[in-house]
Amino acid sequence: MPRTDGRILALDLGTSSARALVLTAADASPVPGALARHKISPTYGHDGSAVLDLHEYVEGLLGCLDELEQNGHLTDIQAIVLSTQWHSVVALDSHGAALTPVITWADTRSIDLDLGSSFDEKAFHARTGSWLHRLYWTRRIPWLLAETSPASFAGLPDLVIERLTGERVTSVSVASGTGTLNLATGEYDDEALAIAGVKADRLPPIVPTGWTGHLSTEYARRWPGLVGVPVHPPTGDGAASNVGTGAYDSGTAAVTVGTSAAVRVVHPIDNAPELPWDLWRYRVDDKRAVTGMAFSAAGNMHAWLTDVLRLEHSEPTTELIGASQVIAVPFQAGTRPPATVPGGSGVYFGLSFDDSAETLLAASLQGVSLEVDRGLRMLDELFGHKLSVVLGGGGIDASAWWRRCLTATFARPTDVCAEPEVGCRGAAAVALGLSPQPGGEHLDPSPDDLARVAALRPRYESLRALAVQASTTA
Repeated sequence: MPRTDGRILALDLGTSSARALVLTAADASPVPGALARHKISPTYGHDGSAVLDLHEYVEGLLGCLDELEQNGHLTDIQAIVLSTQWHSVVALDSHGAALTPVITWADTRSIDLDLGSSFDEKAFHARTGSWLHRLYWTRRIPWLLAETSPASFAGLPDLVIERLTGERVTSVSVASGTGTLNLATGEYDDEALAIAGVKADRLPPIVPTGWTGHLSTEYARRWPGLVGVPVHPPTGDGAASNVGTGAYDSGTAAVTVGTSAAVRVVHPIDNAPELPWDLWRYRVDDKRAVTGMAFSAAGNMHAWLTDVLRLEHSEPTTELIGASQVIAVPFQAGTRPPATVPGGSGVYFGLSFDDSAETLLAASLQGVSLEVDRGLRMLDELFGHKLSVVLGGGGIDASAWWRRCLTATFARPTDVCAEPEVGCRGAAAVALGLSPQPGGEHLDPSPDDLARVAALRPRYESLRALAVQASTTA
């Protein structure tokens, strides 16, 4: 445990940026001005590829540490923690060199698997929290084995840890996002490995939450203040974001909005409720799991519309929540598993000549809110009561209108996390046993907003069903 008057260096391995920032050890709040960011631009291809350049990514991240060093921020650092994107994979040769770029969660390439009638995918899902979906290593590794001749496989966070410490290891949290982890044991699942066609020795060893490494000697001169500072195992960004908002018990759901969106509940792994087919479950650490649903369109939808419609304001100008006659089904990026709606399936319905760019933005944010609400209601049912809700993430921080829209759509009060850096805050809390609180505003839905969203909901659900049918039968 670091001194409460010390500082924490947090590394955030995102899809659109790699960042390094300094937090206070007392409550994991950002130190003003101690943030460095390296913009990441994934490469997308017509074949479904969505990849990152590994060398450019890691060097950009190291450059962020150089910037913090130059500005005098890498002093009195007591711990180094990481929050990371889940699901990435890199094929490696026998010397540990990358044979492929970083294949991200958005990459749709893989191979179909026919495991025969004896395979019980429901039992597999209950045990691993995942499905046989292209998002996971169970389908990606067989594809990579067919495309290249790899000796081993690792995720982006595993290779960042190796670059920093000289040890290629993974955490139980990161391993759970590969779809090859037995959630109950915290070890690789034998059936998942057999499906992937590899043995455990070709994947990074899983270390316990209490493991720490130290920076390699090559960095002693580069960042002298970090010599001997413990490096903690990375936490998957979804789990970290929940804890960072203050939603770390089974009575509270966190709704986070970044590039994508998610609704999740953290709970003990022991005696966890039976996992419904439509929800995933990963690990937070050695003792906790996180169950939820993710959505591919959120902040990326907002950014796309703001650019395409050339909006001068990033907020809808209308004050009325749920009042637009336009229905937007936000399937531009498709759906996450187990649903099979492909990208390019977004729908706008009810357009008229008196609609404006702001109308489309409002309808889209409302559509995303209704999608998230579907997941929240499933979690209510799973945990047997109406959950409290905390809102967090960059999209939440940037839009007061969207905060109000979500609150009305959920038809319950919400608390807003005052700190936008929920991933890094959560990674610090997981590694160091901190208990951050939301600390932001409390919102109550207005009766008028509730009535308008209630009237909108059946129209949305009808059109959503048509959009799903059209996209899956085309």
